[in-house]
Amino acid sequence: MPFTIETCTAQHIGDREEQQDRVGLFTHPIQKGALLAVLADGMGGHTGGAMAAEQVIHSARNIFLANPPGGVNIEEMLAEGINDAHDGINLSRFTTEQDPHSTACLLILQPGRADWAHCGDSRLYHFRNGIKVSQTCDHSHVMNLVKMGYLTPEQAETHPQKNLLISCLGDTSAPQIDFGGTLPLVGGDCFLLCSDGLWAYFSDDEMGRVLNDYPVREAAEILINTARERAQGRGDNCTLAIVRLKEVEPEKNMPLWKKAAAR
Repeated sequence: MPFTIETCTAQHIGDREEQQDRVGLFTHPIQKGALLAVLADGMGGHTGGAMAAEQVIHSARNIFLANPPGGVNIEEMLAEGINDAHDGINLSRFTTEQDPHSTACLLILQPGRADWAHCGDSRLYHFRNGIKVSQTCDHSHVMNLVKMGYLTPEQAETHPQKNLLISCLGDTSAPQIDFGGTLPLVGGDCFLLCSDGLWAYFSDDEMGRVLNDYPVREAAEILINTARERAQGRGDNCTLAIVRLKEVEPEKNMPLWKKAAAR
């Protein structure tokens, strides 16, 4: 059965002086049905964080548009986008006095499959009909403690060092990149990319329920507004991208060969 792809991005400056998150959605000019979603959470004094996040969007977009996903190794393509952004951020140090860093979260969707990569603590969640299938694992100090059994996931949420990253773009060492993916795609699949200014205020069940029960634009508005309420005046920049697949019934008068091709 064919799908329609519903997408939306949204963000709020939160209670910060500057918006240092960036987000983008891009379709491929050659490969039909190929889509890139990319989100970055910049860090750094003055405009350094915004510049770093902008570099992530720029690099990921350029790599995606130059390479039809169906004809390349997707993991290599995702890694190239992140590493290119990392190099660009580090080069900017020679022309500025800033200390720019950024997270990166990339999703490439193409017919039948989805692939993603990330570095830092910006997350990708994969839901199916409102139930969480998987999520990325933060490159953070507390997540390492969870992996080693020293903290529970619940304890990690309130740990004083929960925002301490062990890998990000613009650091002196190469970025740690983790990959994920799923195939085949089915109706009801939904991917949420978000910065920590959003995911910090929700349980998995809450996010899944909102994403499943509302149109994508309304879901984005609910998530952003709820995060703002729960931040109680202490919120970070808050950014998200939603990519959701919805099954579409073939037209009744569609020729059989077209119905077969649509499946």
